[in-house]
Amino acid sequence: MNISDITHVHTIGYRLHDVKVTFNHDIKVNTSEISIDAKHGEILSIPRWVADVLELEKLVDIQDTDMVVALKQALVKENVQGDFDLSTLDSDFYIKVRSYMQKLPPQDSDKVESMLNTLIRKRQGKIIRLADSSKMTSDLAKKLSIEEQTLFDSIHSQSTNFKKQFLGDKK
Repeated sequence: MNISDITHVHTIGYRLHDVKVTFNHDIKVNTSEISIDAKHGEILSIPRWVADVLELEKLVDIQDTDMVVALKQALVKENVQGDFDLSTLDSDFYIKVRSYMQKLPPQDSDKVESMLNTLIRKRQGKIIRLADSSKMTSDLAKKLSIEEQTLFDSIHSQSTNFKKQFLGDKK
């Protein structure tokens, strides 16, 4: 499975998780998959994919994490770490940021994308150095997003194969 496939699968999983919403109107929906009976102002947890559809119709407001704040915090934490130390990101961090960015106006999305690129460059450099020098540990895996774990494994594999060309199976 490539990184795009892995991200796609995890994005589907993310959209299946519940999120809190505030209803802007009375609503009653009853299907084989979901049943909602809510009054204006009521707060309920519903699957994200349903919340996204209802939000598009302005029937709900999603109460979600402000990913701009989360991104700024991640950047600060990453800057504090050393060259070989990574701060911890949620496994679905980039999926959340991407989802959040899709709802932003273009000028705001550009600013968030710039911050995201800064974080990605910092973490990518550290991941490359770590993947070249050691195998994935459980402690390290806990700090990486799904996409970063795939990147780490790919770099480690390529680095190991490259070294084998010259050194054989010796390390």
